[in-house]
Amino acid sequence: MIRPIMKNVMFLAQKSEPATPDDMPVVKDLLDTLKAHEDGCVGMAANMIGVKKRIIAINMGFTNVPMMNPVIVSKNGEYEAEEGCLSLVGTRKTTRYENIEVEYYDILWQKRRSKFSGFIAQIIQHECDHLEGIII
Repeated sequence: MIRPIMKNVMFLAQKSEPATPDDMPVVKDLLDTLKAHEDGCVGMAANMIGVKKRIIAINMGFTNVPMMNPVIVSKNGEYEAEEGCLSLVGTRKTTRYENIEVEYYDILWQKRRSKFSGFIAQIIQHECDHLEGIII
């Protein structure tokens, strides 16, 4: 189901709770909502659709990939970026890292550890910030 985009900054500033396999309907809604906004959005966190769970979805170019309970375990190559967000008006400057390594659960609830770089790494960092209640 496509859900409305959360704009309430007080809600977005709250930390998200760990996801469980029972949250798979949220994963589906997040993927549906990201797909509906793909013309202007490359990633979403569950709190952007009103659910405080540690779930993100990232456009990898060829498909949208969900990550449950993602944790950035390493990062390097600091740089300054300017980002926008569907939940906010305008863009803001923030610090990001060129290379990251992330532990997460995939759509089958298998634990994964993957390395990402460039724009995909930037998207993941932005969405992980959402999970921590960090608003750019």
